[in-house]
Amino acid sequence: MELSADLKREMFWTMLLARRTDERAWALHRQGRIAFHVSAIGHEAAQVGAAFVLKRGHDWVAPYYRDLAMMIALGQTPRDFVLALMGKREEPNSGGRQMPSHWSFRSANVISHSAPVATQSVHAAGIGLAIKLHKTDQVVLTTIGEGSTSQGEWYEAVNWAAIHRLPVIFMVENNQYAISSPKEKQMAVKTVAEKACGLGLPGVQIDGNNLELVYQTFAEAVARARAGEGPSVIETLVYRITPHSSDDDDRSYRSREEVEEHKHRDPLLLTRNQFERQGVLTPKVVDEMEARAKGLIDEAVQYAEAAPYPDVEEGTYPVYAEDIREKEVNRG
Repeated sequence: MELSADLKREMFWTMLLARRTDERAWALHRQGRIAFHVSAIGHEAAQVGAAFVLKRGHDWVAPYYRDLAMMIALGQTPRDFVLALMGKREEPNSGGRQMPSHWSFRSANVISHSAPVATQSVHAAGIGLAIKLHKTDQVVLTTIGEGSTSQGEWYEAVNWAAIHRLPVIFMVENNQYAISSPKEKQMAVKTVAEKACGLGLPGVQIDGNNLELVYQTFAEAVARARAGEGPSVIETLVYRITPHSSDDDDRSYRSREEVEEHKHRDPLLLTRNQFERQGVLTPKVVDEMEARAKGLIDEAVQYAEAAPYPDVEEGTYPVYAEDIREKEVNRG
């Protein structure tokens, strides 16, 4: 499948916007203007390549906390993200009730998830069963880090999806570390993809820094799922260039030399170089994208800082469907 130049530029723009938004979040944290941040730097090609295969608003997504680039690809804006970082009322995930990067985005069928890792895998399998029962052509994409594949929920979800041939794609963003634990302390097998074989579904490991390869691989898995041929496990090899979160000191478990070495495999840099060689991008076009991204992010920070926090009485709304209906009725 040959990707058009316009699609390539749009995917690169999404990666660039996600990266610059991510970098600004780190700056805001260091300035004491936000309390917490989970970074996606190093994951952008894997997340954007997968998200662009989906039909936004038709398919379903059960993400994990590191999926900033994926959420921007699905339609969230820097303003949405900064509002969430600051816990403001208008943020789309929870109205300021959840910690940052606990996504929920109704217009793109992104379901809310909880802090315990791997639970979204079970939710995705349940949605996949509902899709099969309703006989639609939707698919579910669910994401997870490689460390979370050691959790029982992940095994249960993959096993259930395999037994019932559910339209679920299990994406594993293998960034080499489960917080501070390297992958060899998380699994005895060499790859996550091998775990799929024992559960009876296809599993493949790919270079998650190769945007076009990611897109092609997920396009094949999505086509299989839509055709009723069942689920897939796709392990995207990436590297977490930043600490696990703004509360983590990664110097305690990996060397600076290791991190610097992996910066040469930065997916943003690799994608830019590849697309410039193909004639899809030029330095002038990239400079224009950089200026556009800076403007959007500057506006997002300014807007979010002036936006109101939720009122105290809104703390329990909208937790229950009954509360939502009652409030809508009262609004007239």
